Amino acid sequence: MEYSQKLLFSLFTVFLLSEQGSGGHNDNLLREFQPKKLYVFGDSYVDTGNIGISNFSSRKFPYGITFPGKPSGRFSDGRVLTDYVARYLGLKPPIPFRVFKDLKRRQGRKNKNINGVNFAYGGTGVFNTSVSFPNMTTQIDLFHKFIDETDIQSSIALVSVSGNDYSFYLARNGSLQGFKGFMISVVDQIMWNLKRVHSLGVKKVVVTGLAPLGCLPHFTNSSSFTQCNSDINSLVTFHNLLLNQSISKLNNNNETTTKNNTNFFILDMYASFMSIIFGNPKQGGEKPLLLKPCCFGVSDGFSCGSVDEKGNKKFSLCEDPKSAFFWDSFHPTQQGWFAAFSTLQSILKNL
Repeated sequence: MEYSQKLLFSLFTVFLLSEQGSGGHNDNLLREFQPKKLYVFGDSYVDTGNIGISNFSSRKFPYGITFPGKPSGRFSDGRVLTDYVARYLGLKPPIPFRVFKDLKRRQGRKNKNINGVNFAYGGTGVFNTSVSFPNMTTQIDLFHKFIDETDIQSSIALVSVSGNDYSFYLARNGSLQGFKGFMISVVDQIMWNLKRVHSLGVKKVVVTGLAPLGCLPHFTNSSSFTQCNSDINSLVTFHNLLLNQSISKLNNNNETTTKNNTNFFILDMYASFMSIIFGNPKQGGEKPLLLKPCCFGVSDGFSCGSVDEKGNKKFSLCEDPKSAFFWDSFHPTQQGWFAAFSTLQSILKNL
């Protein structure tokens, strides 16, 4: 535990030093492209409060205990990827779509001071999943319907794909033989969505690669949080290979790429998460150190935030979320996201 705390603290410090040394969002001054708005699509890794249902996990204690001190709809104890991308760009986090929709109804077009809109909903995928919230295509439909063209100029899009399509495919007893074919269809749909967002006027589009899903506590629980599932991670590697090939092809397409200017970028979540989970290889980091989540159910059938019919809590909570990379069975802590972003921000310097 002591080493885990030191590891996350050192990465936290690296982030602060790199932000101070490079000027943080002042890097924008050195670039021709300076985004003024951030639009977000995807799932729980970037959702900052679109799900307002009170009994949904992200609206229950102890979610939000680090920031803002109560449940905010984020799937963590505090800030998530969206918050750190916005901060790096020198923007406030974009408001959730459900809040924006209310503002639009009350104020009409008088909403020029917002820094963008977050259309992401936890649990959703590229296609429909087990939740009834808008999938990515529908999120982009909402973007097209509600956002004025003038608000899209000098904007950037963050698109999160965290694997919900694949878990839903397996939950429906999808065949293993057809799994790779399904992965191809998922990546093809991602590419169609990215091209559509760009065609609507967003100049730069950033998409996440898949994190090492085999290292999520949901899958490492069976080994007492000591070992990643290599079979699942192999499939993740295939998805990321397809995505990288498709993005490269897209950036080489004359119809979408201007001269000497790349429009589509990938955040390498796999390398980011693995570098933290396994520590620094130069320090002998060969075993996963940070697989145990801070918050988890006391037994099968319970999860972080669960209570029984009498209101008794049925979850275990670590003493200090800063000591853990994972918050619950699927999501990083605020400290985990902070550490992960420290390894990802170099990609945004190329915008």
